[in-house]
Amino acid sequence: MSKPEVRARARASAVQADLHYQPSYPPIERGASLLLAWRLDGRRVLLIGGGAVAASRLGFLLQSGAHVTIVSPGPLEPSIAYRVATEPDHITWHDRSYGSSEGGNVSADDELPVGDYDMVLTAVDDVALSRAVCLAAREARTPVNVADVPPECDFYFGAQVRRGPLQAMVSTSGAGPKIAVIVRDLVADAIPDNVEDAIDGVGKLRTELRERAPGVGGELSKRRMRWMIGTCDAWTLGEMGAMKDEGVRKRLLDDGWEKNKVLGPEAVGVGSGLSARATKALHGAAGLWAAGAGGLVTGAAIATLATLYFVRR
Repeated sequence: MSKPEVRARARASAVQADLHYQPSYPPIERGASLLLAWRLDGRRVLLIGGGAVAASRLGFLLQSGAHVTIVSPGPLEPSIAYRVATEPDHITWHDRSYGSSEGGNVSADDELPVGDYDMVLTAVDDVALSRAVCLAAREARTPVNVADVPPECDFYFGAQVRRGPLQAMVSTSGAGPKIAVIVRDLVADAIPDNVEDAIDGVGKLRTELRERAPGVGGELSKRRMRWMIGTCDAWTLGEMGAMKDEGVRKRLLDDGWEKNKVLGPEAVGVGSGLSARATKALHGAAGLWAAGAGGLVTGAAIATLATLYFVRR
């Protein structure tokens, strides 16, 4: 056996030995969607349809800052008509049908080709037209969503809840939209009323910390991340709202960050409460207890009630 072959076998044996001592990792479960927060501010979106389903899409698109081109003959669904009248800088409406469904071909609509947009959505009853739009969009590499036809969707909307900057989405990858809505409502009920204050306070603290310790990567960046995580673990959501106060943030940075310490709320004069770590532990315990209480929805409901009890005290 040649020396290169000996070295190759030695390396293979070393790799196998390393794998033998690695901890067991969970199996990969295929079939999930990649959940992302997609930034559409200033992007162009084509929305084909002017009914109730299109209306449900339009609100999300406008909240994201997109410019929406709507193609649909009037009369429009009332909420869409209202948005067209009150959001002229963000909506362009073409009072006509899109393309042609003859032979499933949309090429006739040369005025508004799908490739000119960053995203395309159809919400019409014309199955042939929707399929043709989907094929044209995929050929143009434009992400497309065909309402109520999961195989012809590159992305799903899911069931969403928003509290200021906080957004949460529950998705079943199009398999059970009603289940997603039920779980979404449970999640929404479990979110503390003052979560916006917590996000505002932590966001300001994080910004001021980055001003004191700028940069990406390296030991300083790692230390900054560890300190922020430790600080958030030491505060409950209800207490984090106090970080909106400039004096509280200054004490956390001067007496905490600068001295390499994590300070809890009591250390800076904020009222004490159940620790964030304890709340998380109780939440996890409630979820495990609820799992045997009779299925997904029942278990989630019990876990939510337990979480609400502990978080809102």
